[in-house]
Amino acid sequence: MFVVERAEGLLNEERRRAILHALNRDGRVLVKDLASSFQISQITIRKDLEVLQSRGLLHRTHGGALTPPTGALSDLSLQEKEKLHRAEKVRIAQAAVQFVEEGQSILLDSGTTTMAIARALRNFRRLTVITNAINIAAELANSEIEVILTGGTVRKNSFSLVGPLAEETLRHLSADILFLGVDGFDTRLGLSTPNLQEAKVNRVMVEISRKAVAVCDSSKFGRRSLSTIVPPNAIHQVITDKKIAKTDLQNLKDAGVALTLV
Repeated sequence: MFVVERAEGLLNEERRRAILHALNRDGRVLVKDLASSFQISQITIRKDLEVLQSRGLLHRTHGGALTPPTGALSDLSLQEKEKLHRAEKVRIAQAAVQFVEEGQSILLDSGTTTMAIARALRNFRRLTVITNAINIAAELANSEIEVILTGGTVRKNSFSLVGPLAEETLRHLSADILFLGVDGFDTRLGLSTPNLQEAKVNRVMVEISRKAVAVCDSSKFGRRSLSTIVPPNAIHQVITDKKIAKTDLQNLKDAGVALTLV
């Protein structure tokens, strides 16, 4: 069991750093063991784990936490992604809708950041939203916005529609702005996703859009997933938070990509 030499009087951040130290050492932590070691309630420990998960530093499980998956095949469910970097996603969404005008056609990829954008678009009246995400279509179904759903095969992890039907539908459409969420963004190699079919659909999205905007929090930079979507210079703009590394900022500027930091 994890033992803390000085359990009493620890500040919240000190305690959370100690939790991460134990997690990195052992690969997992249990709520009951942490509560006993720190001599505090399990409710407080659960809150600590939720805060650390929101920063992308661990993966919550029943009764504890695990180190977060980081491999190229890592493909968290939509529910798991929803818990990560919530504040950043809301700020990114608020910045994204500033580029939208009434009368435009907006293309939304699947994902939790694009879902936040969909929610921020609900006040528009003359807008067409094209999406391959079932949950985004459902979110906007009772709004004034016209919604076009691509069709295709459902990916259960992401509620997205992929495959030849989704690609063919998109090829018959065009969008003023694409908001594209990604799992990995290597600023030298490009944007990536762990699913090959999702990557193919995303590439078509970029092709049919007048302006392609990548929307992702800073934790996505420096990561590579299995399948590359497009190189960085295929994207016109990136909206991300201010924690992005300076080297990534410079690489994007060198590629001619406009930046909005929130």
